[in-house]
Amino acid sequence: MRPRIEPAPTGIVFPDPRDAVEGIVAVGTDFRPGTLLTAYRSGIFPWPHGKANKRVLWFSPEERMIYPLDGSVSPSRRMRATLRSHPYRITTNEAFLEVAKACGTERDQGTWITPELLAGYAQLHELGWAESLEVWDERGPERALIGGIYGVSIGGVFAGESMFHRVRDASKIAFYEMANRLFARGFALFDAQVHNYHLESLGCREIPRDEYLSRLRDALTVEVKPGVTPDLA
Repeated sequence: MRPRIEPAPTGIVFPDPRDAVEGIVAVGTDFRPGTLLTAYRSGIFPWPHGKANKRVLWFSPEERMIYPLDGSVSPSRRMRATLRSHPYRITTNEAFLEVAKACGTERDQGTWITPELLAGYAQLHELGWAESLEVWDERGPERALIGGIYGVSIGGVFAGESMFHRVRDASKIAFYEMANRLFARGFALFDAQVHNYHLESLGCREIPRDEYLSRLRDALTVEVKPGVTPDLA
């Protein structure tokens, strides 16, 4: 991971997320790196809505989805076997933009990852504040990107934004590989943002917003190790 460069402040001040109405903290479009970092440091994330995703809502839901990094949750037996024996190559930060773009194009139900938001995350990555993990199939004449995950990384917090797969289980492999690396590096919080049943099946769980914000405050001060590639048992 490249050294982190603090972007110029943008002057944007978000309301207290505890005052959110149905999870909505603010409305407006500003994806400059300084604004995005201010939001994530406050427990807030952008979520474009509406026709063509033109209405940008900034969220802090009452119940926040996280993946525990305390070793209390583990993959299913079938998934553990897949993680041990899959034939794919795992990399980190080799193809951030490809992963983020694929997360926006490989979803049948549509995407909130607009070109403007994608550009903001790409700038965060260039400044060292966003990370990706890639799953490659290298068994053919050309290696193929078949899965991945990306998110924003601040202190000991990783806010997972999205993941994708083009081959069965590739997004699950990406998710657990990322979780394992976060644990090994000393991350304190893996934020999965909003509940869905797929995340629940992976072992994510909801916690109240106040608890999340308390954990976030502590996790932001954590110094993590450089990227490592441990074996998944």
